[in-house]
Amino acid sequence: MAKPPRVIGVLTEPAPASWWKRNRHIVTLCVGVFLGFQLCGVSEADHTPEPAPAPSHTGDASVQPLLPEPSTTR
Repeated sequence: MAKPPRVIGVLTEPAPASWWKRNRHIVTLCVGVFLGFQLCGVSEADHTPEPAPAPSHTGDASVQPLLPEPSTTR
C-alpha cells in the first residue's frame, strides 16, 4: 500500500504589508510633484518685464498707408 503524502509545511497568511509598501506610490507621486514645481523655474511675479524694442528707423514721410483714407463727402 502507498504511503500517504507527508506534510512539508503549513501555509499561513502572509504578514500585512508595511506602511511603506502600501503607500510608496503616493509618496513618490507627492515628491515628484513637489520637485517638479521646484525645478520648473521661478514664478511669473519674479520676472521683470523686458523693455519694448525701440524702432530702429525714424519716421519716413515717403511711406504711404496701405488703405486710402475714407472720403468725408458722398
